[in-house]
Amino acid sequence: MAQAQERRPASNWAPGSASPPPDPPQFLARLILIFRRHRRTLRRLGIAASLLIIAVSATIFVRTLLRIDVNKFKAAIAATGGDQITLAFAFTALSYLALTGYDGLALRHLGIKVPYWLTALASFASYAVSFTLGFPLVTGGAIRYWLYAPAGLTAGKIASLTIVAGVTFWLGMGFIVGVGFMTASDAVAEINHFHPLANRLIGLSVLAALIVYLGWVGSMRWRDSPIVGTFKLPGPLVTLGQMALGVVDVCSASAALYFLLPKGATIGFPTFATLYSLAAMLGIASHSPGGLGVFEATILQGVGGDTDALLASLLLFRGIYYVGPFIGAMALLGGVEATRRWRSIREAMTAPSDD
Repeated sequence: MAQAQERRPASNWAPGSASPPPDPPQFLARLILIFRRHRRTLRRLGIAASLLIIAVSATIFVRTLLRIDVNKFKAAIAATGGDQITLAFAFTALSYLALTGYDGLALRHLGIKVPYWLTALASFASYAVSFTLGFPLVTGGAIRYWLYAPAGLTAGKIASLTIVAGVTFWLGMGFIVGVGFMTASDAVAEINHFHPLANRLIGLSVLAALIVYLGWVGSMRWRDSPIVGTFKLPGPLVTLGQMALGVVDVCSASAALYFLLPKGATIGFPTFATLYSLAAMLGIASHSPGGLGVFEATILQGVGGDTDALLASLLLFRGIYYVGPFIGAMALLGGVEATRRWRSIREAMTAPSDD
């Protein structure tokens, strides 16, 4: 018995001592460690998946373009009514307004206060550019750093902000896909050719994953545990706000395209919003700039009908939701840079001379 006691490892901790033993590694930290160990394999699998998505989508899209009737295409654009264009612009504005809330919620979670005009500018510009050029972590992150750094935000804070904003986007899309597969399983079955029961199970699985995520962040919040380093995810209440904001954004963006569809389209909006979310997910997964080709091929396959008219709607949507905001963002960024240069020149001119 004495020998067993001597072999027992020594411990200086007692229930009343100041420093308890360290907690075991969190699940996400262990998961990140596994990803790091197998990053080469995962990178190759990711590249293979992206290439597969691009190859299938490019095949569908190119075949569609080769069968296009130019006269019908022009007629479809001319037939688009002014009310459709107006609604598309209105929902585009609502979508980008919701996107400014992504940064707003992230800044609130991080405990950072900046003027709303700066939040709105950084959010609008970063998303307008990343939606068009792709690679959001690079393009959007660079623009955020360029705009937020003069306000005192460090690179680490901006990286955390970008992660929280990205989570908001995926929470919104996940909720829409889950609800869409659950409530419109029959209509979705006509698109993906799955049995309606299988679609309902997919939707239930997505919603269950969101509930598990809510419980997990609630547990992490209660224990005040960081995810990596000092970074902490928002708690349940802020997460619900993220989800609601993401739903408003994605529904608004999908509505901008929905109202541009040919007037003979019979697809309902809940089903179309689900299809739009899936198309956006595939576009992001492909790493194609703006999901170009992948997004269009998914919509073409899902909506069906007159291909020429549908392509005309997609072209108008690209112009309204992507190209227009991109041009506006570049103009605003140019104005900010011109203002900064002018302030530097004015400060240099008004600075007291050493003579």
